[in-house]
Amino acid sequence: MDSGNIIHRIKALPCWNGQVSLTPLTGGITNINYLAEDDQDRYAVRVGEDIPEHHVMRFNELSALQAASAAGVSPAVKYSEPMITVLDFVDGHTLTPEDVRQPGMLPRIVDLVKRCHREVPRHLRGPALIFWVFHVIRDYGATLDERESRHKTVVRDLVAISNTLEAASGPFDIVFGHNDLLAANLLDDGKRLWLIDYDYAGFNTPLFDLGGLSSNNALSGRMEQQMLEQYFEAPLTEDLSRRHAAMKCASLLRKTMWSMVSEITSKLDFDYRKYSAENLARFRDAHREFQKTYGAAL
Repeated sequence: MDSGNIIHRIKALPCWNGQVSLTPLTGGITNINYLAEDDQDRYAVRVGEDIPEHHVMRFNELSALQAASAAGVSPAVKYSEPMITVLDFVDGHTLTPEDVRQPGMLPRIVDLVKRCHREVPRHLRGPALIFWVFHVIRDYGATLDERESRHKTVVRDLVAISNTLEAASGPFDIVFGHNDLLAANLLDDGKRLWLIDYDYAGFNTPLFDLGGLSSNNALSGRMEQQMLEQYFEAPLTEDLSRRHAAMKCASLLRKTMWSMVSEITSKLDFDYRKYSAENLARFRDAHREFQKTYGAAL
């Protein structure tokens, strides 16, 4: 659907009070987003189809959004229909990795993540998905191989590394994860934090969200220890440190292969090739550090 048809369809939704104006919201690399203003209020509009190659199913996203809203961690859903979701607009600051690392911010984020993990599933209705990063990586590998990706020559090695990380990161607890803890998915309205964008939400180990929070925001070792001890309410052990380091590597690898697949499937105007190269380098660095620290123990 082109932008003109999208705008026409959004303006024709039955949820508006009077006339509605739309302003594109930039920054997303999966969906198309707008700020909508009608005669009464402002709303965020998300437009996107299912993306099977990325395990994004919109029925699952909507269920997660509704449950997260009921749990008080995400803005409320005003209206939805296939491809389009309208949410209350949060007038706040979108966090950056630098914001995440500011004194006092990380404990607030960890509290929000714990609330998501523990309270969202209490409100979840209907079928729900599992987001198992190691399955996703294996599936990405098959997609890249089948579609003759330019990365095909390294895919087998990356999947093999992922399999070793899967063994190293267990045993696993299960929670309802957000599974995309970029700084840009956290909003600060001046009073509280909100967790947005539930494209990849599903049952998972909490270490995936914690590993993503760490890798996406360049947390220091001291910050990682603070995060893990706050989340698990116990001193950090060598075992937990190893499992978290393995999952942090898996988070970076999934992000890398997500971009590799997006190079050949996405129609959005974004430099996925550059993004793939940047994330592959970060994954290689993290995996070398993991092997150096824990290799002899595996």
